[in-house]
Amino acid sequence: MKIRIVVFLLVLSMKSTTWADTKTDSLLQILDQTILEHETYMHRKDIRIGQLKEYMHQRKGTPAEQYDLNMQLYKEYRAYISDSAIHYLNKNIVLARQLNDRYRNDECHLLLSYLLSSTGLYKEASDVLESVNRAKLPESLLIEYYICYDNLYNELSSFSQDEVSAARYRHIANTYNDSVCYAASPDSEEYLRREEARLRNIGAFGKALQINDERLSRTRFGSSEYALVAFHRSEIYLLSGQAEEEKRYLALSAISDIRSAIKDHASLWTLARILYREGDVERAYRYIRFSWGETQFYNARLRSWQSADILWLIDKTYQAMIEKQNDKLQQSLFFITILTLLLVGALIYIYRQMKRIAEAKNHLQEANVQLRQLNVELHQMNVCLQSTNVQLLESNQIKEEYIGRFIKLCSTYIDKLDAYRRMVNKKVSSGQTGELLKMTRSPESLDVEVVELYVNFDTAFLHLFPDFVAKFNALLQDDEQIVLKKGELLNTELRIFALIRLGIEDSSQIAEFLRYSVNTIYNYRAKVKNKARVLRDDFEDLVRDIR
Repeated sequence: MKIRIVVFLLVLSMKSTTWADTKTDSLLQILDQTILEHETYMHRKDIRIGQLKEYMHQRKGTPAEQYDLNMQLYKEYRAYISDSAIHYLNKNIVLARQLNDRYRNDECHLLLSYLLSSTGLYKEASDVLESVNRAKLPESLLIEYYICYDNLYNELSSFSQDEVSAARYRHIANTYNDSVCYAASPDSEEYLRREEARLRNIGAFGKALQINDERLSRTRFGSSEYALVAFHRSEIYLLSGQAEEEKRYLALSAISDIRSAIKDHASLWTLARILYREGDVERAYRYIRFSWGETQFYNARLRSWQSADILWLIDKTYQAMIEKQNDKLQQSLFFITILTLLLVGALIYIYRQMKRIAEAKNHLQEANVQLRQLNVELHQMNVCLQSTNVQLLESNQIKEEYIGRFIKLCSTYIDKLDAYRRMVNKKVSSGQTGELLKMTRSPESLDVEVVELYVNFDTAFLHLFPDFVAKFNALLQDDEQIVLKKGELLNTELRIFALIRLGIEDSSQIAEFLRYSVNTIYNYRAKVKNKARVLRDDFEDLVRDIR
């Protein structure tokens, strides 16, 4: 609903040309919303009238000033409450006589005559017109005089039940119409309106629409002037057989009527009649009921009589439609009752089945809980087993690598020992004991063997863990990274933690292998852990996790 109201307010802000492009269905929805909000526009009208009356009450002006205020109130009431408009015109006639102002007196009589004929009081309108002395009328009121007679006889011809009288009234109206056209300026609204009607009646619809375009351009959407011109445009489309365009401009006219608080709704009840013929009885009923209420408020006897027949017909059709809907509703209620009983029976059966299902579900939930517990335990066992398998796989790889290296190294040392034995035997046999003693005193040969041992260890370890150096450096701070010298595979620090990675954590065993003291090994370990980017206590565990 909020979205519709927002859209409605946006549409209200458009220019009249945009309104003319709006589709009929959208306009009818806007008209529905405008009818719902009609009290808002009435309230605005009442505020203006109240302000004028308050000003009149507070300011006891001259008769001329009172005349002008009465004229403003007449204009506000003219299409709002006909009796009030007539009242203020009669007051002005009295004031004009007091002022001895013939112009104002004649002006009020002409306005009163036009209003009376428009509300169906033809005899009264004729009497008022006859009281005006045609010969003494100023030229500025002459056109209004012709207009009043034209309006009176047009109304009489439209609603006369006698065809002869109607024809006579039309002839008189045409005569006065010609007088208006002769006296009016070709650019005036009165002339254009009559020229448009003449062209429309002779079938020159294109030219009539051109004149109507000119008239529309002079008005503002939502004003009483726009409502009247849009209604005249709908009459062109009626005669030219363009039903959709006729409905659109009747809707635009009706919206403008309501927005300007006009209570004489010719457009709305005409639109209701068209919608009724098209089968949209519900909307036609709403429109005609609203139009009837507005007409009663305006107190226009003519419009009440005009809309009475269509109101009765639409109301009768609507009531028949309601009765038909009530019959369908009773049948639907009967079937709904039967379905309700069946539904109650089904619900009782379903309830019993649900109780059984609930019991089974409880048992199933208990079994699921036990199964989830077993799954958790099984998952934990699988995790442990996978971890054990990984460790076993690593252990097997390490064993295979180092057993192969050990066998090869043993074979190499046996060959070296045998060669050393033959060399010693040869030197002893040849009496070179001094040279032999010199060789045994020098540690050079031992150092060579130690270096070879470390090379074998480094090669085997890096074969198992090729990314060890990079991953080890990742555990150290950026400015404490270990950089190997050219030709080095591992250095002392890396070998210490390589042995830890292989599971040798005892510093004495590490010292024995690397031929250092235990304190030296301990200091190396502490020094490296101080360079770590992780917690000291977690460092060696993270080294053991390197893969």
